[in-house]
Amino acid sequence: MLTSVNEFLTGLLGPLGPLIAVASFGLLLVVIALPSLMKKQRDRFAELREETGGRPAGTSERKLRRATSGDRLEKYAHLLEPQKAEEFSALRLKLMRAGYHDKGAVRIFHAAKMVLGVGGMLLGLIYALLQTTGTEEVSTQTLMLYTVLPGAIGYYLPKYWIDKRVTKRQTEIIEGFPDALDMMLVCVEAGQSLDQAIIRVARESRAGYSALADEFDMVSNEIKAGKERVQVLKDMSERVGVPDVASFVTTLVQSATFGTSIAEALRVYSADMRDKRVMRAEEKANMLPTKLTLGTMLFTVPPLMIILIGPSVYGIATMLGQMNAN
Repeated sequence: MLTSVNEFLTGLLGPLGPLIAVASFGLLLVVIALPSLMKKQRDRFAELREETGGRPAGTSERKLRRATSGDRLEKYAHLLEPQKAEEFSALRLKLMRAGYHDKGAVRIFHAAKMVLGVGGMLLGLIYALLQTTGTEEVSTQTLMLYTVLPGAIGYYLPKYWIDKRVTKRQTEIIEGFPDALDMMLVCVEAGQSLDQAIIRVARESRAGYSALADEFDMVSNEIKAGKERVQVLKDMSERVGVPDVASFVTTLVQSATFGTSIAEALRVYSADMRDKRVMRAEEKANMLPTKLTLGTMLFTVPPLMIILIGPSVYGIATMLGQMNAN
């Protein structure tokens, strides 16, 4: 069926008939979907700013924060942000776990997917056009593959990047958390408060574990801003997504609730974290022989078989050759 369609389009529109048909169909879909996408929802905050002279009442003309790339995409927010609150919250949490805490991170993520997807499709289309200019005829399936595959790769590349960032960041936090707890215990036993200990740990762990330092900095800034400490710690646990941090937050919350010593809770939990780190190292060491088995079979067994059986095979082949000559 595809061959007959290809022949019909080629005879009707020339050698580039399949590409012209696909491009026309995509353009038609864009034209159909464009009116609904461009319909912008009513922004109550923008109306309020216009009524108050362009800025909220009681604020100065000086900008409170620096404009980012996400702010520049604010007018396209209805196109680049999920309309469902659950999808937006899940994506926002995933980006925060990857280390992107900017307000417009969701917009930038969707904009990157759209730009890379369309850019990959255009590059594939150009390559397909160059292929059709040659002497060999290119089938419709090949043209579709050249066009769709780069677009799909570009579309899913940001998602792959975010997943890798989340995994790398969580691994860094898990590796540095026992040392951070030991340092926090030393600070608390030296007479510092928990807030001061968090600030000191964030500053000292910046060189080795920047992701963990960023999280502790955010905790200290939120506490300075007046947010309740228990809620700040719970937000940190949800934002990081690491079970060790969640257990640590639960320990501190229980210690604050029941009035027990924070230093004693940190001492017990830091010892537990050191034991877990040793267990993780032993687990990796025990998995190493299993992972080396495949490499051993691929790079050791074939040369050994050649060394052991090679001379015999050569002797048999020589003997058969002499018998055939006779």
